[in-house]
Amino acid sequence: MDKSAGQKRASQHLFPPIDPFDQRMLEVGDGHRIYVEQCGHPKGIPVIVLHGGPGGGCSPAMRRYFDPAEFRIVLFDQRGCGRSRPHASVTSNTTWHLIADIEKIRAELGIERWVLFGGSWGATLALAYAQTHPERVAYMALRGVFLMTQAELDWFYGGGAGQFWPDLWARFSDPIPADERSDMIAAYHRRLFSGDMMMETRHSRAWAAWENALASIEHEGPAGEAPADYARAFARLENHYFSNRGFLDRDGQLLDDVPLISHIPATIVQGRYDMVCPPASAFRLAERWSRADLKMVPMAGHALSEPGISAELVRTMRNVQRQAGLLGL
Repeated sequence: MDKSAGQKRASQHLFPPIDPFDQRMLEVGDGHRIYVEQCGHPKGIPVIVLHGGPGGGCSPAMRRYFDPAEFRIVLFDQRGCGRSRPHASVTSNTTWHLIADIEKIRAELGIERWVLFGGSWGATLALAYAQTHPERVAYMALRGVFLMTQAELDWFYGGGAGQFWPDLWARFSDPIPADERSDMIAAYHRRLFSGDMMMETRHSRAWAAWENALASIEHEGPAGEAPADYARAFARLENHYFSNRGFLDRDGQLLDDVPLISHIPATIVQGRYDMVCPPASAFRLAERWSRADLKMVPMAGHALSEPGISAELVRTMRNVQRQAGLLGL
């Protein structure tokens, strides 16, 4: 099945497209301004959407996982990507800056507690935020879990996934001289931050193409060339965060600190054949988190748009809607 057919199947599970009732640029300091929007019911169940990447930005489709008559849907583009400015900037751009930004959004919008909805890097950020501010989180819906561990980075950028996709791995590794391929993240870092715009753009597209091609189980091969501006922000921010191991204090920190959020109910939606973020991380997280319900989706990969994943996430948010009173929302 081609990608467009898969997206059509996924959209069947979603709510109709909606427009924001509020859009703003929020000054968060350090020279950064972030784009924030609200959709749905202004007094509904508050939920914040944490996009992936880092550097992926939000899309209109992300509004459609929630009943707009019941949810107050908050989306924002994280520092350096999407409509936030400055574009592709890694200055003052760390996990802890993003957590502070989320808190600023919450305070600015007058929200006491909310639901976290995040996938891939968005799941990483949701875990880090919840472990820092557990009192602000009523429920967590996570997809395609990424724990920012060295093992996960080694899998995707050290040749593990390349064992399944050798042709696409060759496309990713060929631009790098053979003597630098033992550390692809470092090799790409030198080129993504070279100061040579043509070099940065060329390698940004190669970086983005490697991940995008493996995201969905329902199409084969390269997913098409990403626009230069998008690819540059996506690649530079991902590489910046991965080079710094997510700015966490230690490897395995998010898993070790699960006791800080053990009281928060959660649903983890994971594609069984996720090549970007293999299911082992979601399984280990659920093992340690008694209030987390792991939903392993058969015949699904990593992408939010996978039909089975979309259906499970919509089902999860309908359950949150029914439990809103019990959750204190």
